[in-house]
Amino acid sequence: MSKTTRATQMLEKAGVAFVTVTYDYDPNADRIGMQAAEAIGEEPRRVLKTLMAEVDGKAVCVVVPSDHEVSMKKLAAAFKGKSANMMKPADAERATGYHVGGISPFGQKKLVPTAIEITALDEPHVFINGGQRGLQVKLDPRAARDALKAVAAPLVA
Repeated sequence: MSKTTRATQMLEKAGVAFVTVTYDYDPNADRIGMQAAEAIGEEPRRVLKTLMAEVDGKAVCVVVPSDHEVSMKKLAAAFKGKSANMMKPADAERATGYHVGGISPFGQKKLVPTAIEITALDEPHVFINGGQRGLQVKLDPRAARDALKAVAAPLVA
């Protein structure tokens, strides 16, 4: 597995300190983020999943702890929108250039507004997908927020 992806290249270019962590990705897992947390032996609240959604019809990226679900109402509010819905997997892959299970908020094909769950900023470190199935990057959550120019908001149900 290559540890150099568009995501890691973006982080390096931005000067963000990170460590890559690989694990055995299970394509049959019911909850990919939870499977990643278990595989790397980390608390699920520190393993953040990357989801693609739409707020008022416009693509957005959402980064939340793997043991929580996104509140569509809170997501819409974070972007001052009226409604939000999850993007279909094929649309998410097309928008990001990544495959489901390997979608990273870093280095996406097209820059879209991003929101990160505010409670994640309280963690000493978090793991976020590194742009490939079975690859996580461990980094400071505030550095992730800054690199993504993300809005920090309450997003989980």
